[in-house]
Amino acid sequence: MTDLLGSLSGAPGPTGPDAPQCSRRGCRAAARWRLRWNNPRIHTPERRKEWLACGDHRDWLQSYLTERGLWRETLPLDGTVPDDAVPDGGDARA
Repeated sequence: MTDLLGSLSGAPGPTGPDAPQCSRRGCRAAARWRLRWNNPRIHTPERRKEWLACGDHRDWLQSYLTERGLWRETLPLDGTVPDDAVPDGGDARA
């Protein structure tokens, strides 16, 4: 998996083939979540990288990052809180 978006401005995003998609391999669903993470062995503490997740893969991607000690926080992609939002613990190292 790789970084997907260099910038997330919060403005309404594109639709169609240019719309942000889930980072889970093989998934082409529209992204709804930003999973922010960093690798403390190679990144400064304030640096955040992001993976995007659809509603179906949010928990899987968050668990993957958490098990490796990389996950920092999960935020809605568009800045609003979807109906299925579950509160997160927030940034574990802030």
